[in-house]
Formats: sequence, C-alpha cells, structure tokens
Amino acid sequence: MEPWMVATSLIFAYLVLTLILGVVANRKLAVDMEDFLLYGRQAGFVVLYLTLVSTYYSAFAFLGSSGFFFTPGVGFWAAGTWAATTGIVTYTLGSRIWALGKRFGYVTPADMLADFYESEVIRVVVALVSVLFTILYIQVQALGLGYILSTASGGHISFQLGTAILLAVAVAYLIIGGLRAVYWTDVLQGVWMYVTIWVGALVLSYQLFGGPLKLWRRVAVERPDLLTLPGPEGFFTPGMWVGMGMVLTFGVVIQPQMMIRYYTAVSARTIRWLGATIPIYFMTLYIPAALIGLGGALVMPELETPDRIFPALLFRYTSPWLTGIVLAGAASAAMSTLDSILHANMTVLTRDIYQRYIRPQASQAHYVWIGRAIALGLVILAYLLSVYTFDSLVLLVALSGAGALQLMPALCGVCFPTRSPLTRTGVLTGIGSGLLVLYLTVIVYPHPLTLHGGVWALGVNLALTLSVSRFTRPPRPSTLNRIHGTLEEFIYGKEEKAERA
Repeated sequence: MEPWMVATSLIFAYLVLTLILGVVANRKLAVDMEDFLLYGRQAGFVVLYLTLVSTYYSAFAFLGSSGFFFTPGVGFWAAGTWAATTGIVTYTLGSRIWALGKRFGYVTPADMLADFYESEVIRVVVALVSVLFTILYIQVQALGLGYILSTASGGHISFQLGTAILLAVAVAYLIIGGLRAVYWTDVLQGVWMYVTIWVGALVLSYQLFGGPLKLWRRVAVERPDLLTLPGPEGFFTPGMWVGMGMVLTFGVVIQPQMMIRYYTAVSARTIRWLGATIPIYFMTLYIPAALIGLGGALVMPELETPDRIFPALLFRYTSPWLTGIVLAGAASAAMSTLDSILHANMTVLTRDIYQRYIRPQASQAHYVWIGRAIALGLVILAYLLSVYTFDSLVLLVALSGAGALQLMPALCGVCFPTRSPLTRTGVLTGIGSGLLVLYLTVIVYPHPLTLHGGVWALGVNLALTLSVSRFTRPPRPSTLNRIHGTLEEFIYGKEEKAERA
C-alpha cells in the first residue's frame, strides 16, 4: 500500500468512528428541543471540559498557530495571555450565564439579552451578529479540513473534495445526534488532538534536530529574528499583542458556541472548575505548535502557505502511519469546532428567528428537523467560502472574535449589576457603531497605530453605549429585580436555591 493510502485510510477510519458515535447518540436522543440543543442541561465536568477546549481550539490551533510561529515568530506566544484570561472569564462570566440560563430557561445568547433589555430588535441583532461572525470561524475549519486531507493524500484527493468529505461527516453526526453527538465526539476529539500534536511535534523535533533544545539552539543561530518582538515582519507590536489577546479571550468566549456550553452545565461548580483548569490545556498546546512552526521555518522555508507547515513536515519526514494518526488529530481539531459552531448557529436561527417569528406554535419534532436543515445549509455555505475565498486561519479567527466582541458591553450589562443599568437604545447604538468602526479599522484602514481593529471598535462601542444609556430609558424595575436579583442570590450564598430553580 502506498504511503498516501495508509495516511488517508487512517483518517477515514477516524471519520467512521465519529459517525458511529453519532448513531449511538441518536439512540439516547429525545425528540425535544432542550435535549437536541442543550444536552438536557446535564453536561458534567469531564464531558464539558473536553467539549469546551476542543471547541475553542480548532484548525487555527493545530494548523494556524504553527503557521504563525513559522512566519511572525514567537510573538504568537501572546496566546499565553488569552489562554489564561479565558479561564478567568469562564469562571466569572460563565457561571453567571449558567445561573440565568438555569433560572429562566435561556437557550441562546439572544434569549438572555432580549429578555433583560426588553427588546425584540436586540434579539434579532444579536442573533444575526452571532451567526455572521461565526460563519468566518466555519470557514477556518473548512479550510483546515481541506488542507489536511489533500496533504495526507499527497494531492490524490483535491482540496475541494477533501473539504466536502470532512464537512459532510461533521454535519452528518450533528444531524443524527444533535448536541449529544457533538459532545460525545468532542470528548474523543479533545483527547486525540492534544495527544497527537505533542507526539507529532516531538517526533519531528528529534528526527530533524535531535530534540527540542537543539531545535531552539538552531533557531537562535539561523533565524534569531523569529525569537524577537515584533518579529521579522513587524507584526507583533504591543498594540497588536494586546488587541489579539482581548479579541481571542472575550471575543471567542462570548460567541454562541461557547456561551451555549455554559447553559448546558449540570451545575455552577462545573463551570468554575472549568475556569480554573482549562488554561492548563490551552497554554500547553502552544508548546508543540512552536516546535512545529519554528522547526519548519528552518527546514522548509520555501513553503508558500504557512498554515500547511505541520502536515507538510509530517508527510515529508515521518512514516505514513504516524502521518495518518496525527492528521486525524488535526481533522478532529477542526471538526470539533466546526460541529459546535454549526450547532450554535442552528440553535440561534431555529430558536431566535424561525420559532420566534415564522412558526411559533410548531411541534418540538418540527423544530428539530428545521434545525437539521439549517445545519445542512450552513455547511454548503462553509464549503463555498472555503473554496472561493482564502485568508490566514489565525487572522480569520481574530476577525470572527472581533465581531462577537461587540456584544460584550451588552452582556456585561446583564451579568454585572450596576446602579446605572445599560439601556436597549444604548446597546443598539454601541453595537452598530462598533461594527462600523470594526469595518473601518480592519478592512479599510487596518489596525490604526498598530492596535487591533477589534479594540478600536470595542472602545467606540463602550463609550457610546454608556453615553446613550445615561439619557435613555432603562429596563423596567421589575425586570432589573428579576434578573439582577437572581444574580445576587447566586453570588451571595444562595447557589443551591438557584440550582434547584
């Protein structure tokens, strides 16, 4: 059997395993919106931990981060910043989102924001912003999947066909088993991608350089520019470093695929344990990514697409068996995020748009089938985006996070009670202005003064949200008492009461 056939066969064997998990999950599935969309709000620590980290880390971590070490260098270790702060945000904000979701039955981010700000306009705006910017994240996963299979097959499977095959498998087990299938496959994928990136990086570093320390010494001698800030291309200025830290902490955490996971936890304690422990997984995953990217810059400097450095090194320098196993881990990284985003967008569009405004009195089974149809449509869109457009995986993730980041002031207004509550007019003004500034500072005039455009947009958003809220009508006292009162009970020692509610 030729090497490319061995590697490709191992990847296909992994895909069959994920489909089997989807079928098994379907046997446990109730024809019920809460079970199909929220795992029945019964996710425990181990399942939730692995699905959260595998959702957060995707093709951009497995492929894109190595590509970033390959080109701008160690400045990408700003990742250590957002990896740590993501845990803090999960511990504080995530537990509050859980408490409100448990008490009031929220399913989507828009449910919570529309309820607090008493505005159906906010529901629609939040739903559309959530979907629009996570479509970019879907594109990241589709691009990564195409790279993986086309490289593993030595070009025998085209990028377009590889993308189509892997997208079809991901949507198949989502449609079959709902969020239960996503969670069960994410457990497998979360373990697989962590182990395989470490194995692949260590094997390559020993085979090519004699070990990680010798690799670092050679980089210091041959490419010292990769070990400096702002790097050989001047990309990682202080403003960009801070900006990407904010975007990839807050912007990604409040995307719908992450927020929905907070709703699914069995208890607040589960969320807090997640916040305390996920930085360990997050931060240690970038160590092998650095070995791959920096080592690749020494031995394959001619590579035109940095995001392909990991599969290219494997295919050239290791056995086809190891290549297949590791690239199955790369596929799992992309698919575990792809299925979660598809599920989140399916949930948002089904719950916030279709159920709310088109067919409000349909059966639970009807909504489940509509959700499946929406997921299929999103996969087709992802395929078209991945085939006909292209950009750096990390930059696409940053833009996706920057868009979602514009919902942060509105979310904080719900979850952190103050004497001067935000208003729906202030929130809508802030989101609209933030998106406009984001367009100007990312597309038209990229990153003025070397500060990431997402931070400029958030600054304008926050300033206008606060200013307009001072002169417009806040939510009714009954709404403030109901929602902020629940948070006060939860925070100040009545957690058990909130959990039973």
